[in-house]
Amino acid sequence: MVNDKRYYFYKNPFYKVYATIEDGIVRMHTSGVASRAIKPLTSEMLDLFEGQRPALVKENELVFSTWMPPIPSKAFDRLVSSQMGYIRGKMVPEQVTISITEDCPNNCIHCALPDTLNRSSLSAEDVKSTIDQVLDMGSTFIVFDGGEPLVYEGLEELISYVDRDLATTGMFTSGVGLTKERAISLKEAGLDMLSVSLDSSTEKGHDTMRGRVGVFKDAIGAVKNSLDAGLLVNIYVVISPRNIDELDDFYKIATDLGVHEISFFEIVPTGRWMNRLDEMMSAEDHRKFDDFVKRTGNMDGPKVFPIPHVLKKMGCFAGRKWLHITPEGDIFPCSCLPLSFGNIHDDKLSDVWRKIRKDSTYNGGTCLMRDSNFRKLHNFD
Repeated sequence: MVNDKRYYFYKNPFYKVYATIEDGIVRMHTSGVASRAIKPLTSEMLDLFEGQRPALVKENELVFSTWMPPIPSKAFDRLVSSQMGYIRGKMVPEQVTISITEDCPNNCIHCALPDTLNRSSLSAEDVKSTIDQVLDMGSTFIVFDGGEPLVYEGLEELISYVDRDLATTGMFTSGVGLTKERAISLKEAGLDMLSVSLDSSTEKGHDTMRGRVGVFKDAIGAVKNSLDAGLLVNIYVVISPRNIDELDDFYKIATDLGVHEISFFEIVPTGRWMNRLDEMMSAEDHRKFDDFVKRTGNMDGPKVFPIPHVLKKMGCFAGRKWLHITPEGDIFPCSCLPLSFGNIHDDKLSDVWRKIRKDSTYNGGTCLMRDSNFRKLHNFD
């Protein structure tokens, strides 16, 4: 069935980009007198959408992914503007993750945060200042992370502080404490997307990875409560040799729960996983994942967002499209790359961003934390 509704990504008197939905799949179109000249310049971006399943289709709104603003919206217009700037060589930190606290009831064996004696948290004033600065820089997706952000007192105030005309908001959570009442509170504060982590499709496996009995039930409960509250919900899976044979089971869970999207990210040797290079994904593991993505593309379940495929096509986003703030205020190119280029307590984020962009290391190649020369240079091994 063809939906004749047009969802405009971009339009001016000379060039238009829009999507239609055909049998639940996004089809991209261009028109206008400048289409022939401009289309080749935007083909890489268009290819990311063409033939993909959207997360949610509404009468007058298309949510292609829980990771980006809805179409149309002012925030999405800003994202398109940043993409056009990217073509001209100008980059902005489109997605900024802010680890507002190290406090967490779990003890995940693959936690990316360093183990510190004193668990730090950012003050509300520091977080708001960070939000102001990154919005001025052009960011369109601000993600609250931890630790466990749900234990941060005043979380809803921070969520509501983000100007929705400029950016959407997201949150990573293990689900602990996400009751029906808390889900409604987050929705009312303006949270756009909730990402609940699952490390195994089994209760025992997930609880083992998270270091706490009961966290699997917390995660499933959080998903149900958030969907009931009307939130966009994503299940976030870090794939590794430990769970690569559970891909279909993850997808079944996501389908049965009715989430909007399930995202897969390849495990990175960082944090508590820093020296587990022997537990990185093999070529056979990657083949299994590739086959899974192909199979699910024709299924009626939730949208599958294969982040490793996107990064392989477009290069690593660390220091190019991503920026990360730690609970101590350190500014990293991404949450998996623990190199501080400055600190929000001492530096302007725009100055730090320029510093990162002047470093030719962050050129969009493969993940630097998997690069043996890079790891040796920075004593990560």
